Amino acid sequence: MARPEIDWDDEYSAPKRRFLPGRGVARIGGYSLIVLVVLVLLYYVVGAFIMHSIDDDPNFQAINEPEGGSHAVAATAALIDREIDTHFWTANDPFFYPSALLDNTPNYQQGIIYALSRFTIEMADQIGRTRGSSEVDADLDKAAGLLKYPGNVWIFDLSTSFLPTPASETQYRAASRALKAYNDRLAAGQAIFERRSDNLIATLDRIASDLGSASATLDQHLAKPRPLLVDTKVDDIFYGVKGRLYGYSILLRELGRDFDGVIKDRQLGPAWEQMMQSLNQAAILDPVVVMNGAPDGAYFPSHLAVQGFYLLRARTQLREITNILLK
Repeated sequence: MARPEIDWDDEYSAPKRRFLPGRGVARIGGYSLIVLVVLVLLYYVVGAFIMHSIDDDPNFQAINEPEGGSHAVAATAALIDREIDTHFWTANDPFFYPSALLDNTPNYQQGIIYALSRFTIEMADQIGRTRGSSEVDADLDKAAGLLKYPGNVWIFDLSTSFLPTPASETQYRAASRALKAYNDRLAAGQAIFERRSDNLIATLDRIASDLGSASATLDQHLAKPRPLLVDTKVDDIFYGVKGRLYGYSILLRELGRDFDGVIKDRQLGPAWEQMMQSLNQAAILDPVVVMNGAPDGAYFPSHLAVQGFYLLRARTQLREITNILLK
């Protein structure tokens, strides 16, 4: 005997479909997990894109310089403020910040601070005092010490203590305030800025020596065997050196204004301009992807080699300027 067909449209003959609450909850939970993962990915990817900033504007100027102060000191404080507060410091961001994915911006920012630190040391040791035996300016000494602070310290540094510690931004902001205080006193005639040729020579020699150190870093990496797939270090080195070059390009431009009398007296204008052009060319190199090809490769460029060429050219021109000043 054949079984009667079930009329599914008949609410009396169709079997009732069972409602299983657990299945619905699991489905909702699965969707929620997918949405959460997508949101986290968007948070990191979009956030990192927004926070990525390689500001290599060669025309950057300090705003509201005190009349009678140092142009180079004002530019130093302004660069610190720009990287800390305008673009936000990224080198010490913890894992829950989207900028933790970045490596080019942190290396670039730390390169700038390194250049500013070296210049501030020279200010405290040479330019900001009458002679080597005179007292060191307190504000310059404070700023030089603060700019030596590591750039990757967050409010907690568990490698040294479980207690809160000053973050890198805090120290660098304090350095900026100290530099501005010095410049205000200089404008008021209460601080020293020795515009002597020997001070300019010492400062240029220090910068040239540091450029030599950066060149050695490039050379060491170029001499290593290249990875088969991706070189994960090449962009870190490139942007770290780029930050130094950019910092020095701004500082030397402003030092040229501070020591305008010496440069004109020794007829260094054309040589100074050529040196600045080489330094600017090195500082504004900005490839879409930093590649570590062979220096003589036909298909893949070596951006470190190109950067090193302009760096060494600027360093040679710096040495030529100091040689003229010594005569």
